[in-house]
Amino acid sequence: MRQYMSERYERYVQRVDPPVSRMSSYWNWRGERVHVERVGDPNAPVRIILIHGAGGNANALWPFAAHLSLAGAHVSVPDLLGYGQTVVRQPGAIRYGHWREMLADLARAEQDDRPLLVVGASLGGMLAYDTAAQTGLASAIAVTCLLDPRSPAVRARLTWHPSLARVAAPMLRVLAGPLANLRVPIRWIADMRHIANDRDLVREVLADKRGGGGRVSLGWMRSYLQSRPVQEPELFTTPTYLLHPEDDRWTPLTISAPFFSRIAAVKSLVMLEGSGHFPVEQPGLTQMMTEIQQIVDKLRG
Repeated sequence: MRQYMSERYERYVQRVDPPVSRMSSYWNWRGERVHVERVGDPNAPVRIILIHGAGGNANALWPFAAHLSLAGAHVSVPDLLGYGQTVVRQPGAIRYGHWREMLADLARAEQDDRPLLVVGASLGGMLAYDTAAQTGLASAIAVTCLLDPRSPAVRARLTWHPSLARVAAPMLRVLAGPLANLRVPIRWIADMRHIANDRDLVREVLADKRGGGGRVSLGWMRSYLQSRPVQEPELFTTPTYLLHPEDDRWTPLTISAPFFSRIAAVKSLVMLEGSGHFPVEQPGLTQMMTEIQQIVDKLRG
C-alpha cells in the first residue's frame, strides 16, 4: 500500500478536519489490477463500499469518502474497470456486466461480520442496487439516483441530446461487430455538461483523463443500454435511501422516481437542497452526510 494524494477535486468540497487516513491498494480481479482506496479507520464498526459513476473515479469521490468515514465507517472506493488507477489489459473489451461482476466479487472478498452500506453516485446508484441484489450482503444502500436504462426518459437524459438516445441502441447494434471495442470520448455520448452545476468543476471533470475526460467503448455503451437490473424492484428487500440532489440538471428526480416507487423494501427519499448532480453545494452536502450518519448509527444498532 502507499499514500495517494491529489487535489483535483478537493477544493470543491468542504474539507474534513482533522485529515483522515487514505490508503491506496490494488486487488487482483480475474487478472486485472483493480485500484481500491481505503479511507478512514479499518476497524470502524460499519463498512461502506462507495461506487462512482461513468464520469468519475475514486479520486473524484475521495472528498466524500473522507466525510463518510467520520460517520464511523471504513470506506472502500474502487476504480471501476477503465477508470482511475485500475489497470486493465484490454480497455476496449470492458462491458457493463464486468462492472457488476467486479463489484459483487469485491463485496464478497471484503465480507466480515460488520454491516455493509453500499453507496452509489450517479450511474453508481444502480450498481449499488445490483451489488446488493446479487450478493445479499448489503445491510442498506444509499444512492443519489436510480437510472434504469430500459426507460426512454432515462436514455433521453443521459445522452447529450434526446435525439441521440432514440438512435443510440440501433446504431450500436450495427456497430457491434469489429467496431465494438472502439473507444470514443465519453463526452461524445453522455451529457457531461451537466455533471455538476459549478462550471469550474465541470471543466475539472472533463480534464480528468481517468474520469469524465476519458473514453468508453461502443461495446460498453451497447451493453449498458441493453442491461436490466439484477432483480426487479418489486422483489428487492434491502433498505434503500435515495438522497437525490434537488437541483440536478442532468438526471432529475423524475427519471429515478418511477423505479424507486416500485421498490418493495423499506425506503426513504431525501432531497439535497441546492445541490447539483455532483452534490458539492450546501446545504445539500451536509444533509447527505447527516443522513448517512443516521443510517450508519442504525446499522451499528
